[in-house]
Amino acid sequence: MIVLPLIFALPVLFVSAQSNDTSVQIEAIEAHFTQAALVPELLATFDPSSILTINFDGVGDLSPGQSLTQDQVGPTPTIKITAANSSVDLTGNFTLAMVDADVVGADESNITRHWLENSVIISNGQVSNSSATAITSYAGPAPASGSGPHRYVVILYQQPASFSPPSDFSQPNLGVSKFDLNGYVKDSQLGAVVAANYFTVEVGTSTVSISATSAVESSTLASISVTTASGSTAASSTSSASNAALILNAGSSTLFLGMAVLAVVAASM
Repeated sequence: MIVLPLIFALPVLFVSAQSNDTSVQIEAIEAHFTQAALVPELLATFDPSSILTINFDGVGDLSPGQSLTQDQVGPTPTIKITAANSSVDLTGNFTLAMVDADVVGADESNITRHWLENSVIISNGQVSNSSATAITSYAGPAPASGSGPHRYVVILYQQPASFSPPSDFSQPNLGVSKFDLNGYVKDSQLGAVVAANYFTVEVGTSTVSISATSAVESSTLASISVTTASGSTAASSTSSASNAALILNAGSSTLFLGMAVLAVVAASM
């Protein structure tokens, strides 16, 4: 396994694998969540079976961890779900949640609920709330000025027949408030995480000290070995190099490490 030794004093590092391959995208979002300290602090485990794409009017589809302004995230986004493969069942009911996980290193037991809808469905690849119960309708992020880049996490859970929300979360129109996400998942008997994604919003200049993120393992970001139909080693190397083009965004800085990753991939073959 090859490790890219990245050391930062920057708030949060975001890594994006450029590929249309769903398996690579799944690996990339898993790496994002681990690297942004959302796993295991917010989610004990994260093994998505689908890709969740967030789209805001005027912004478009978001990359994982994309930094946005408060104005950009005001309107309710559309959520698209793409199954990782043909064996993934996206029929039935699901629960959609969005929480403010605060900054990296924050106490994840003290998060804020911004969106919670039960019994949403997937229609034509998009989350539909036409028959859902909006416990908390979408409320745009509003982090305190100077509190750093807050991570807003959108999660889609399986909602099995045994689903039974706690009495204090059974009626619609609850406002934004502190929220025990994992307690709610357990108490309501929600199923596994189907897909998740996140973006960040920061207001003002940070006055807090943010924990450093961990090193990034290249094997979790792109398929280092891509086998073609003919099994050609040369073709495999070309595909691997193409999939390994990475763009890393750290706070407001953007670091292009494509060449460095290509060199690491080449050395590993």
